[in-house]
Amino acid sequence: MNKLFILTFLLCFSFLYSQKKELKLAQKLFKQEKVFESKETLNTHSDIILNSNDLKLITQYHLLVGQIAKNEKEFSKAFDNFKLAEGNKSIKDVLKSELEFLLYDIQTYANEVYNSGNYKEAATNYNLAFKMSPEKTDLLYYAAVSSINGNDYNNALKYYERLKELKYTGIVTKYYATPIETGIEKQISEVEYSLFKKSKDYENVREEDTKSVYPNIIKSIALLYDNLGMQDKAIQAVEEARAENPSDIDLILTEANINFRLGKNERYSELVAEALEQDPSNATLYYNLGVVSSELGKKEDAENYYNKAIELDPKMQNAYLNLVSLILEQENTIVEQMNSLGTSRAENKKYDELKLKRESIYMECVPILQKLIEIDSKSNIEAIETLKNIYATVGDTEGFSKMKLLLEEVNK
Repeated sequence: MNKLFILTFLLCFSFLYSQKKELKLAQKLFKQEKVFESKETLNTHSDIILNSNDLKLITQYHLLVGQIAKNEKEFSKAFDNFKLAEGNKSIKDVLKSELEFLLYDIQTYANEVYNSGNYKEAATNYNLAFKMSPEKTDLLYYAAVSSINGNDYNNALKYYERLKELKYTGIVTKYYATPIETGIEKQISEVEYSLFKKSKDYENVREEDTKSVYPNIIKSIALLYDNLGMQDKAIQAVEEARAENPSDIDLILTEANINFRLGKNERYSELVAEALEQDPSNATLYYNLGVVSSELGKKEDAENYYNKAIELDPKMQNAYLNLVSLILEQENTIVEQMNSLGTSRAENKKYDELKLKRESIYMECVPILQKLIEIDSKSNIEAIETLKNIYATVGDTEGFSKMKLLLEEVNK
């Protein structure tokens, strides 16, 4: 019996020694940058190592698996294995260093894939970095923004909801100073700020907090709910936010836009009007109010709003386009009346009157289209075409020829 026990013990000892030897070989191969060979060696003996009772052996195995995964940019796998490697004091310092480098690698990779347009991959890695370092809430914000850009609305909503719970504002303090020699203000570091305050070579040394992104988070939550078909929750999210910030213009507009998408145009108009009271010089607000007024059939109001938008922002191309479309809508009724007339003398007279009225509508559009083409002819080919047709209809040969030539130039 004792002989059998001794034999079994020796076999186990020999077997465990063999696994330690193989692990050391895998570690050696990894240090020699023979990553594939190291990985193959580990895979061959993974089951036996993991089923052993040797904690030291198991944690060293997970450390190496994590190192290989980090090398292959399998960051989630690397993090999981590094966590499993905890508990072995002999590799504590190495593990700490690996986790620090892993966090750096994840953030660097996330930035790279974001800049390349792979937003979903960026979001996954920003979120993993946040999981590793939950005090860095900025990372969760980057994950949320990346998810929005990647059209991954479910995950975006999850991240934004978490940011809301954390009351994340994203506010940072920035520092500025103006060198007396150049007179041009520049951004500086906090350390420089402390030094330059005492320097005679700089003036207007100041600090400034960035704007809070919390209203934008609430806005994003509401829009995400709306996009996912949960309009009741969307409205509720905005109302909660407005209870805290009733005069926040971004929140007012968010609620307005959701109501517009829900078809609640009257409520939309009320909210935009409320926003206009706070920001009466906002051309976009007038433009939006013009859109809604047009939808509600209030054509005169719509025209006034579009003209006000153009007055405030003479380069707002959409306002010009919508204004022209609004004016040309009158043509439909006139054409119907013209087509319904017969050939009697009275009807011919009525036809000529309607024709003049139609031409006057066209002429009303001419200066608007001319201004739009003056702003940007290349992106307004449709406006050139419309103006060319108007000139043809009213018999302006010179204007027609100019638009024809302009079209040829733009289409080259």
